[in-house]
Amino acid sequence: MNSAKDTHMQQFPVVIDFPIDWGDMDAFQHVNNIMYFRYFENARIAYFEQTNITQHMQQTKLGPILADTYCRYRVPLTYPDTVSVGARVTELQKDRFAMEYIVYSNKLDKVAAKGTGLVVYYDYGKNSKTQVPNEIREHISHVEGREF
Repeated sequence: MNSAKDTHMQQFPVVIDFPIDWGDMDAFQHVNNIMYFRYFENARIAYFEQTNITQHMQQTKLGPILADTYCRYRVPLTYPDTVSVGARVTELQKDRFAMEYIVYSNKLDKVAAKGTGLVVYYDYGKNSKTQVPNEIREHISHVEGREF
């Protein structure tokens, strides 16, 4: 990593890298806006796997559901490029947590987009909101390196 990338990405405990596909672009010759939400989703799922949320959900039917998401586009992405996408939890409440995402263009050596997501914990068996389990709170605190 170079220093500009380090500066931006060091705040994100989960970072994934992947190439931009030719098919990610639209008629305007840049990556279509919907792809950024897929990048966020991929980083969010990697975060869930690292914090044991995915496994816990399979065992208990308690898990995350995305309630809100937002993206601020900064520079257009084009093929070919590789992006680094980071995810972190910025706030952890009783029944939800806020996430922040960053998309970094390795070709441009710039932040291409930033985003947020609100994730509510959900009981899929009862179809209702529930508390974030203590085990998951501990995993998130461990990955983030701080207590909430």
